Amino acid sequence: MKWFLRNWTDIVYALWEHIAISLTALTIAFALSLVIGLVVARRERLYGAVMAVSGILYTIPTLAFLAFLIPLVGLGRTNAIITMVAFSLMILIRSVATGIREVPADVIDAARGMGMNAAQIMRRIELPLALPVIVAGLRVSAVTVISVTVVAAYVNAGGLGTLIFNGIASDHPAKIWAGALTACALAVSVDLLLALLERQLKRRRAA
Repeated sequence: MKWFLRNWTDIVYALWEHIAISLTALTIAFALSLVIGLVVARRERLYGAVMAVSGILYTIPTLAFLAFLIPLVGLGRTNAIITMVAFSLMILIRSVATGIREVPADVIDAARGMGMNAAQIMRRIELPLALPVIVAGLRVSAVTVISVTVVAAYVNAGGLGTLIFNGIASDHPAKIWAGALTACALAVSVDLLLALLERQLKRRRAA
């Protein structure tokens, strides 16, 4: 506790780096997944191919992915962000495509009958109704990325993993606990916030 109080600025800085890496990766991954998911949702063969590729990326061990990127982009945040984006695609694309597919066909037919074109149906009908499923996928992906970003310290990306690995290297339990508990608190907080958003969206959809 004394070490925590004396070094709280270092912990806050590591937390900020962790949030920056995770948020950047999730933003990029979500933007890519939204576009890809909308394109492949009703194209079964294309969906299968995309899920196969994203599934392969998802199964690559994190450390192996980080190491593979070192000759291409070097050490640092770029390496970590690319890895986290690749790691998130499968979950996010699947949630977007599943959400779109679950929109009732009669609702879409009714929208067409009202004169809406495909873009209007997507924007006004399909996306709003698919939001609860999309947010559920984002929730899983966000918690996963926050957790795995700890490993990004291996490539000098910063974040809370730096405290953990420095603590392990120097046999300093206080550093290990500070990094691990802060990372857990961040993951739990984000999970609770997105769970609340998901419930609100489900209530709105039911209404």
